[in-house]
Amino acid sequence: MDIDIGISKKDRKNIADGLSKLLADTYTLYLKTHNFHWNVEGPMFNTLHLMFETQYNELALAVDAIAERIRALGHPAPGSYAAYAKLSSIKEETGTPKAEEMIRQLVDGQEAVARTARAVFPSAEKAGDEPTADLLTQRLQIHEKTAWMLRSLLSK
Repeated sequence: MDIDIGISKKDRKNIADGLSKLLADTYTLYLKTHNFHWNVEGPMFNTLHLMFETQYNELALAVDAIAERIRALGHPAPGSYAAYAKLSSIKEETGTPKAEEMIRQLVDGQEAVARTARAVFPSAEKAGDEPTADLLTQRLQIHEKTAWMLRSLLSK
């Protein structure tokens, strides 16, 4: 059945493509955060273990919201590691860095997701896609705040 929600097919495709990159970045950051939750060590263990858990739980909910928006626009949501590897701007961590390096990588990841979300805005605004713009605004607020909180742990 054709989709007639007041956004052209071309605009829906452009927005869905941008959201697919956002989904890939968010999922990659989720996986990295969950990995660090499991493997963090050192004097800040309890603080970081709990903080990372809060963050990966929030990211898991975000992944679902982003994927569902892509589907509402009439496009399939990417859902494989291979697809995410092609779409994501965030590099995976295959080792087990020290706690401070984990924090640095998560700051970088949060900022990367914010940049990706911000890059989708022009397509959403051009198409009058308020639900996507709202989703992007929420994601930006969360990622910018989380980056700030993580960054504050690195202050000397």
